[in-house]
Amino acid sequence: MVRERFKVSNIFRNLAIFFAILGPGIITGSVDNDAGGITVYSVAGAMYGYGLIWTLIPSFIVLLVVQEMNARMGIVTGKGLSDLIRENAGMKITFFIFVGLLLSNIGNTTTEFAGVAGSMEIFGISKYISVPVVAILVWFLVVKGTYKIAERIFLLFSLSLLTYVVSALMSHPDWSAIGSSVIHPKIQMNTQSLAMVIALVGTTIAPWMQFYMQSTVIEKGLKMKNYKFTLIDIVVGCVITVVVAFFIMVACGSTLYPHGIVINEAKNAALALEPLAGKMASSVFAFGYFVASVFSATILPLATAFYVSEAFGFEAGIDKKWDEAKEFYTLYTGILVISVIIILLPNAPLIKISVWSQVINGVLLPVVMVCMILLINSKKIMGSYVNKPLQNVIGWGAVVILTGLSLMLLIMPLITK
Repeated sequence: MVRERFKVSNIFRNLAIFFAILGPGIITGSVDNDAGGITVYSVAGAMYGYGLIWTLIPSFIVLLVVQEMNARMGIVTGKGLSDLIRENAGMKITFFIFVGLLLSNIGNTTTEFAGVAGSMEIFGISKYISVPVVAILVWFLVVKGTYKIAERIFLLFSLSLLTYVVSALMSHPDWSAIGSSVIHPKIQMNTQSLAMVIALVGTTIAPWMQFYMQSTVIEKGLKMKNYKFTLIDIVVGCVITVVVAFFIMVACGSTLYPHGIVINEAKNAALALEPLAGKMASSVFAFGYFVASVFSATILPLATAFYVSEAFGFEAGIDKKWDEAKEFYTLYTGILVISVIIILLPNAPLIKISVWSQVINGVLLPVVMVCMILLINSKKIMGSYVNKPLQNVIGWGAVVILTGLSLMLLIMPLITK
């Protein structure tokens, strides 16, 4: 009886610790499903049906490996990836990396606000209302709130993305066809399908994620004694990310693909669902798109402010007051303001901004990944917590694959001309 009571109390204690630690992994993984990611998944479902769902398996593995390394490095060192790169690579390399990241994330944040505008237009709300209102709300959340409050709201955003499950189920998917496409994947060897595979795997990981994950682990004050619970948080986050992506592809693959409906953005997918799966399915899809866009429009500039401030030795953190972290909050505010102004311009070149931000991401991703792998294998930095041989095989394998995908993403437009 005593032993059983001890087991029960131990289970409750572990659950309490897990819920206290819960956050960094789920939030970082969920932001993967931003406006750009949802667009890629929607277009893939509309063009290839269930044919490319198998790509979510390697995407899950890459995401899991990278996030685990970031979390472990943050817990062991107590420093952000920006700090470690500056201390070990010098200011010149740091400067060029972070100027590139700053430019790409301004473009990415602009894309997220484009998602806010597009999703709200489906509900009849003008971008001149929705974009400024959302920008002001997310600014207040970060600048006037605390990390604990912000994290709880971010977790609610993450759960809201599961609305795509509802939208997909309302489209009456063919589960046997889905299972067959995963077990027996068919790869069409042509430029268009290869480009889509690259986009699907490549949208899973971006340079900013690696900095944000490490910063939030430090902000939360996690220690190595919490590592197993942090790992569970990461796994749950990665699973949610892939599940949401899966159901977006299922929703579009079940409705748009059979009717040959071609789309080029998530807003079009939501509109096209209405005559095929009903107004409710369309509204749920559009709401998910809105939530994802707001979520990412909050996190992307926040991540940028974190790693740029860390890289140049400025104070950073949501729990700090404006006077304690002026540079951090000024940078965050500046990115929001620039992005909103671009969106509200009548003829803003949003497609070019989106493309060029992804090109910069593609160029910087291998550089950041190599820096991260080298740092996590330094005994001077990590002590006994350096990568094990298997982790290095997976880590360097991810670097090679992601580098190859990034290069192909850059070369593909030249081949198709």
